[in-house]
Amino acid sequence: MTARETFAHNLRVERKRLELSQEALGFRCDLNTSEVSRLERCQRDPRLATIVKLARALGVPPARLLDGIP
Repeated sequence: MTARETFAHNLRVERKRLELSQEALGFRCDLNTSEVSRLERCQRDPRLATIVKLARALGVPPARLLDGIP
């Protein structure tokens, strides 16, 4: 799995763990729903600031979203 795929997988797992839609997660961290979707579908590399926003919205440390990246 690539780094992008691993991040996308971790993001999806954490979002679903909280039973959030992509729209709800986007609202929590001030991202467009389509941006969340692109990140989960490996169509875009996240910026560091975006990783931090997502992690805060999910209530996890940023490292959790990067876990498993070689």
